[in-house]
Amino acid sequence: MAAQAPPGSEGFDYLIVGAGFAGSVLAERLASQLNARVLIVDKRPHIGGNAYDCYDDAGVLIHPYGPHIFHTNSADIFEYLSRFTEWRPYQHRVLASVDGQQLPVPINLDTVNRLYGMNLTSFEMKEWLQTVAEPCDEVRTSEDVVVSTLGRDLYNKFFRGYTRKQWGLDPSELDASVTARVPLRTNRDDRYFADTFQAMPRHGYTRMFQNMLAHPNIKVMLNTDYREVVNMLPWQHMVYTGPIDAFFNHRHGRLPYRSLRFEHVTMPREQFQPVGTVNHPNEYGFTRVSEFKHLTGQQHACTSVVYEYPCAEGDPYYPVPREENAALYRRYQEEADALDHVTFVGRLATYRYYNMDQVVGQSLAAFKRLKVRHEAATQTVAEQAMEPVTP
Repeated sequence: MAAQAPPGSEGFDYLIVGAGFAGSVLAERLASQLNARVLIVDKRPHIGGNAYDCYDDAGVLIHPYGPHIFHTNSADIFEYLSRFTEWRPYQHRVLASVDGQQLPVPINLDTVNRLYGMNLTSFEMKEWLQTVAEPCDEVRTSEDVVVSTLGRDLYNKFFRGYTRKQWGLDPSELDASVTARVPLRTNRDDRYFADTFQAMPRHGYTRMFQNMLAHPNIKVMLNTDYREVVNMLPWQHMVYTGPIDAFFNHRHGRLPYRSLRFEHVTMPREQFQPVGTVNHPNEYGFTRVSEFKHLTGQQHACTSVVYEYPCAEGDPYYPVPREENAALYRRYQEEADALDHVTFVGRLATYRYYNMDQVVGQSLAAFKRLKVRHEAATQTVAEQAMEPVTP
């Protein structure tokens, strides 16, 4: 960290590590609102982080790192991103392959009626759930969450196998937060998300990121580990969006993550499956299959899908929600809080699973704090420049 430059000197005001949502939002805000000079560095050969999209060899727009569907309840976040993209309305739907049927998830009235051959009304489903649920005194694990709400059979058919593949752990070994995110519906609403704003960037995520980073004060350096340049270029403040344990050279041990292996397949047919994503909780080594043309609305004679295989090694995607991991993160967080010249933002830097809109919200909040700091530093420089020179 020896390359910090004094305020007002030549060089960059901010060195931003990572060109995903967290880094790009902060780069745009710092450059456009504070006229700051920003260098954004990413070790990958592209901007956009995991939300990066591109056209495959067949000309189908795909998401190389798995499907990214935008949804938010925040009008402010949606309005902010709307400055950089037009939107295509899209409501994601997911089916689960269970007992030879493809059934809606999150579990709703149709799921239960079709699975068990019943004809329940919404009110009757609520009563039925009370008969199958297994209440527990204290909800501590992911298994407790589901079994106490849906009962043992739905847990086994929809959740246990999927969770074991996704996390490499039984739901009884995972924090309750993992399955607490999954809603239950007693009506026929088959949308995967219920947020107020649900849409996809009309021309793709990469185009949105390109527009975001188009400010003349922003310089982008790809294919570069920030450690290669951190001591070569003068900068005043760092925004770090990578894994927090890597920043500190894993001095307290490695924070556990789950990763994914993606298998992309293009087929000479217009459509492969009826919805954007089909989950496979019980069979096969993959957890789900997503077909991109549902998401993008692209018209094409071919279609491309991605199979997702969870794994222990590879790029970090999902923090493993267990108490011992949270305790290890807190040790790194204490060290991060003690650094005055580095701001940690984003999923990996804060060891939390955030949706895209949550990362944007976190980044906008971080900008407000950096703005106060930036303006105070600027004021100090101005005051020093006005001081009389002692002969």
